[in-house]
Amino acid sequence: MKHQSEKKLTPAQLQIMNLFWEHGELGVAQVWKMLSEQRPVARNTVQTMLSRLAERGWLRAQAKGSAYVYRPARRRGPTLSGMVGALLDGAFAGSASRLVMTLLEHRSISPEEAQRLRELIDQAEDKR
Repeated sequence: MKHQSEKKLTPAQLQIMNLFWEHGELGVAQVWKMLSEQRPVARNTVQTMLSRLAERGWLRAQAKGSAYVYRPARRRGPTLSGMVGALLDGAFAGSASRLVMTLLEHRSISPEEAQRLRELIDQAEDKR
């Protein structure tokens, strides 16, 4: 059985994992460059974070020449589904409608997002 700390990602780790889920295989320098465009971060910090994510099973490391490249070891969908499920259960007592209502009360959405939500609701109702 895995420890809870092995499953959870910090916001900074999730930011890094999103880069890998979007781009696939990346080296330290590439990750550092992408993160640096968003916030100040030291290259050594990025290296440490990648090493720890690999140790915890989130990334796979492979030597290429004198450097390592990393790629995701876990898929985005199940990871985010688990995170949303934990949020739903912990903060909203399992109520999806309370989660969506809170989201809509505090964030604006585009007409396209609103239409997509309507379609998803229709699909969910059709499954019942």
